[in-house]
Amino acid sequence: MQNTIYEYEEIKEEKYKELKTHIIDNLSLHKYFKLDWKTLNARQYCGILNFDNQDFYILPKIANHNDEQNLNIFIYMLMYAYNINLLNKQIASCQNQKHSILEVFVQMFASNLLNELKKGIYKEYITQEDNLPVLKGKYLINENLKYNFTKNKIYCEYDEFSPNNSLNQFFLYAIKYLQKFVKDKKLLKQCELIFDEVEYRQIDINKFDRIHFNRLNQRFKTSFEIAILLLKQSIPLFSQDKKSFAFLFDMNILFEKFIARIVKELDNNAKIQNSDKYEDLILKPDIIIQNQIIDTKYKKIKAIEDIKQSDKLQSFAYGVNYAVDNVMLLYPNHLDEIKYDLILGKYDKKVELKIRSIDLNFSGNDFKEYIDEIRKRREIML
Repeated sequence: MQNTIYEYEEIKEEKYKELKTHIIDNLSLHKYFKLDWKTLNARQYCGILNFDNQDFYILPKIANHNDEQNLNIFIYMLMYAYNINLLNKQIASCQNQKHSILEVFVQMFASNLLNELKKGIYKEYITQEDNLPVLKGKYLINENLKYNFTKNKIYCEYDEFSPNNSLNQFFLYAIKYLQKFVKDKKLLKQCELIFDEVEYRQIDINKFDRIHFNRLNQRFKTSFEIAILLLKQSIPLFSQDKKSFAFLFDMNILFEKFIARIVKELDNNAKIQNSDKYEDLILKPDIIIQNQIIDTKYKKIKAIEDIKQSDKLQSFAYGVNYAVDNVMLLYPNHLDEIKYDLILGKYDKKVELKIRSIDLNFSGNDFKEYIDEIRKRREIML
């Protein structure tokens, strides 16, 4: 694969001079890279960065010296953590760089949405007010005195079974927004035509929580969740060049979501915290099961000396506050398997701290086989 950069790797000027300048010049990218007076390094954000019509993959370093294998594992983790079902041919198109990860996800969103729209656009009753020549619905006395004192009209309030609802307005916004990131807009355009009676509105994706799913609109939930993911992770870089963008994932959150789903499938009673809704100064471990707390840490750990004192103190606080005496710090394998057992505290406030790592590497090319293998590795640690 060409144009591959790894997490934490330095972006060297002799190889990526224009890209380095581009990152430095765009404030919206500074969150994802570490810049000092001399060097520019990638952080723990992985995905794709498009610049000057070129795709630059930023990958997690899970399999040594194998770009395709690292990309495969990254895609598998995304698919599982966010419950996204890609076909083998779609994964292969990312590997051979016919399509970027973002393009594949957008096409999947558009295809799923279009399939549901062909069954019928979602409608719901919307309360409206209007000045009409005949009575429709409820007669509004005050409004009629205000607006119709000399007019031959009736001000009414009525319910209309309409496609112009919040869910469809969200989809229309997503469709228009995502078109600037892909070359093949055919499916998105087909979806857009079906929403011709829907009002276009700007949407603040970080505050958008108004959609309630029920038996009538449940079939659109998958499309909605994929759209939310795409809108939150896509970063347009500057307005004069719509083809420049980033599509990056924080590996801390991805690792947490990935492990959380593995644990949840092994133990239905496990409680999973939502990474996107953490509040400052509130003690919330990632995963709580019946007799254990698991806190995921996406960090490079070679020896016990690499484990921060703050992580140990946090683990102790989890155990004491949740009355659980078994806490696990779980890291991804870096070089060797990590396995340590410590006792924190004393007397009646003692916490057994298990420090473990899990190998995310996989040499095959089948998604189901990969997930089955990771489940087995997790079971061994129980």
